[in-house]
Amino acid sequence: MQKRFVATVLISMSLVPAAMAQTSATVSTDLNVRSGPGVQHPVIGAIMVGEDVSVLGCIDSANWCQVASGAVEGWAYGDYLNVTAGDEVVSLYPNRQTVGVTIIEAPAEDPTTGQDAAVGGLSGAAMGALIAGPVGALAGAAIGSVAGAEANAEPTTEVTTYVTSNTVEPVYLDGEVVIGAGVPDEVTLYEVPEQPAYRYAQINGQTVLINPENRTVMYIYR
Repeated sequence: MQKRFVATVLISMSLVPAAMAQTSATVSTDLNVRSGPGVQHPVIGAIMVGEDVSVLGCIDSANWCQVASGAVEGWAYGDYLNVTAGDEVVSLYPNRQTVGVTIIEAPAEDPTTGQDAAVGGLSGAAMGALIAGPVGALAGAAIGSVAGAEANAEPTTEVTTYVTSNTVEPVYLDGEVVIGAGVPDEVTLYEVPEQPAYRYAQINGQTVLINPENRTVMYIYR
């Protein structure tokens, strides 16, 4: 009887779904967590650079992973999650098969609220352009390091008041809004009066300050 019980337990353990497996990762920059896998979904939190996260799984056909960190659980852009693969630190999503992260199905998308629908009704809104942010890990970089990101310095009260009070046409781009991300040329940047060091825009549902010299994101209003 005891042997039969042990065998039953072992068989039950072997049948635990692979989807329950988790992968430990570290974020390489302050990273949005969204309610769904895509920029059309609202930001529900953020994970700060260097923090550990549990990766519950990644969608094979899209660069989004379901993550949990403390009380925050949602979806994050996979390029900014770092994992160890042997002796190297690598970006999780491009190496998901090597790392062995669980592949999961994307949740059903309401066609009236998807990215196509969100962008389709916005005159002049850009779509499909890539926000070319810093990759999750560079060769020789330590876990948690920021890959070339600019300092997320707090802007003055005057700048904040202006950009948050003067809304502009939103645009939606593939990729995620992170510090140091490059904004494509086709996206219109708006001036901040008497502040030549700043431009701003609303990208993927967030107001961001942009360096006009190199068109990189300098600050994100969360």
